[in-house]
Amino acid sequence: MLRSRRKVRIETGRMVLRLPVHADFHAWTDLRAESRDFLTPWEPGWSRDHLTRRSFTNRVYWAQRSVTGGTALPLFLERSGDGALLGAITLDNIRRGPSMSGVLGYWIGERYKRQGYMREAIEGVVQHAFHRMDLSRIEAACLPENTPSRRLLESCGFKYEGVAQSYLQINGRWRTHVLYASLRLDRRGRTEAG
Repeated sequence: MLRSRRKVRIETGRMVLRLPVHADFHAWTDLRAESRDFLTPWEPGWSRDHLTRRSFTNRVYWAQRSVTGGTALPLFLERSGDGALLGAITLDNIRRGPSMSGVLGYWIGERYKRQGYMREAIEGVVQHAFHRMDLSRIEAACLPENTPSRRLLESCGFKYEGVAQSYLQINGRWRTHVLYASLRLDRRGRTEAG
């Protein structure tokens, strides 16, 4: 029996959020390579083959399997006017049953930073997750010193929830992260970031 591929397309004011496809390889590689110094302090270390065609092909297949299996929603940010690839956003570790939650991760190319694209993408994914996927909770984490990411999450309605020691390996070291969450039915008042 053949499974049909789910088409995921979220439209925002200036972008289309969509699954990666093989034809994105050069745009993705170019954007990641030119943004390497900008991204390295905030991301897990890149493997030696990170920017290869084979690695990207595996990424495309993983994205397709994840959406079909309902375990993740990995999307590329494509600008509507010219089709430029801006970055990516992933709702990963999607859990059903009593949890109904997922974990948000994202990156933007350096030349597109602080132009409101990622805020628009986060708001689009959150709305999709709450109203189309029926999730109840979206979690996100970032390094305590990543002030732009913290402000971005807070501006999108995420609230500070605490600290996770040695949460992820970033740039080769286990790093503590601050935790945020957005709830579909959020009755919490404003929380102060730690």
